[in-house]
Amino acid sequence: MSQELEGAWTLTHQNGAAITDKEFIKIYQDGYFSFGAKELKGDKFLYAGGGQYNLEGNVYEEHLDFLTLDPDQIGTTNRFTLDFANDRLVISTKIKGEDLIEIWERVSKESDDLTRNWVITGRKRGDNMSEMTPGARRTVKILSGGRFQWIAFNSETKEFGGTGGGEYEAKDGKYTEKITFFSKDDSRVGANLEFDYEVVDGKWHHTGLSSKGDPIYEIWSPYEEAYSTDEK
Repeated sequence: MSQELEGAWTLTHQNGAAITDKEFIKIYQDGYFSFGAKELKGDKFLYAGGGQYNLEGNVYEEHLDFLTLDPDQIGTTNRFTLDFANDRLVISTKIKGEDLIEIWERVSKESDDLTRNWVITGRKRGDNMSEMTPGARRTVKILSGGRFQWIAFNSETKEFGGTGGGEYEAKDGKYTEKITFFSKDDSRVGANLEFDYEVVDGKWHHTGLSSKGDPIYEIWSPYEEAYSTDEK
């Protein structure tokens, strides 16, 4: 069942009302999820959240590693009822006695060389490659269904470092991103960035130039292989 979730989804209705002035994109991959939301007019970033998820039958649980809207929920697990209906998800629960019903529509479930949940484990500074061991403080990048989202956060201190996401394509060693939301600078929305990529021994080597023109060389490792996902 969790395989059916993998990919990218957009929120279309909440409690019967159509979502027309905002965009919510949610990505599921490798037992992890993330979402980002923005206003459509002006591209103002609204909020983001994510963490590990579990689906058994129609019982769906989210364990939150980050949540900008309500950091007090970080580390908690929320339980929902989930039903599939023609490439739509219906997610429902009660919050403080009030019903919450959301309908999500699948954007895409396409996959490619980089479809994975990743965590950064290396960055080149000058001529030296600096290795990083992910712990409570980490930068995660989840790619699935032609959508990506990166998030920097600390699940212990509940500190949020930032997030951004959008559409991507990975083909023939070229990785391109189109930014559709960015928490630190709405003016970055619409930017297109191109990088080179190579998967070596299961790790993603990401090279190119930043939006400021600075050289980038990053190494990303599969999240579940970098450390046990039951660590908080």
